[in-house]
Amino acid sequence: MSVVEIDNLSKQYPNTVALHNVSLTVGDGEFVSLIGPSGCGKSTLLRLIADLESPTSGTVQVRDKSASQARKDQDYGIAFQQAGLLDWRTVRENIELPLQLHKVGRAERRARSTELLEMIGLSEFADHRPTELSGGMQQRVAIARALAPKPRLLLMDEPFGALDEMTREKMQTELLSIVEETKAAVVFVTHSIGEAVYLSDRVVVMSPRPGRITEIVDIDPGLRDLPDTRESPEFFAAITRVREALRRKGAPVDEVAGEPA
Repeated sequence: MSVVEIDNLSKQYPNTVALHNVSLTVGDGEFVSLIGPSGCGKSTLLRLIADLESPTSGTVQVRDKSASQARKDQDYGIAFQQAGLLDWRTVRENIELPLQLHKVGRAERRARSTELLEMIGLSEFADHRPTELSGGMQQRVAIARALAPKPRLLLMDEPFGALDEMTREKMQTELLSIVEETKAAVVFVTHSIGEAVYLSDRVVVMSPRPGRITEIVDIDPGLRDLPDTRESPEFFAAITRVREALRRKGAPVDEVAGEPA
């Protein structure tokens, strides 16, 4: 079943064409990364899926609904580069926020936040404030908050971009575990070729502005099962395939991180 259906989507601002005739389907439980040079429209595409912006032309459907209706029905969760937690709320209260906004009862909110705190390994920090957590821990809370309404789709815009390399690698692995447990589909924006290869079922390569999908690179699902995946020849071969796809379509690869993330 398709979770996201994008058909001939374009977005034009007063002085810029950000996206031009983009079409993409994301399947149920699929992890899809968007990669390309700065300004190619990756984040714009994500925001159009999330109904945070409106397209100039074309359509977006999420689970056979308009993007607007999907947002109202909480059919997706969203996480950005900055965790965006509310400092005056505890970790538990931050996770429960989307449920509270949709008037879910207190007992149900508590049960769901307890479940998610256990999933992200932060049960003992339930009553802490965000400022008492590390950057990686704050990102885990942000992901848990996005998952609170049990969405079938998770939209992520460079959520690990501000983290150090070791924390970033750990968060990538944790994200894969969370996705495996929840079975949510993911659309993930990144500048890192290595990150895209490690996380994804498919890597969507986008052109310089105006953003278009120029190639889609399939990633072997068995890649992450290899011992020391990030050091394996298969991993570096997949990185090379994505890098070459960027070069073939004229993308300035020096604007995209080619090293493993």
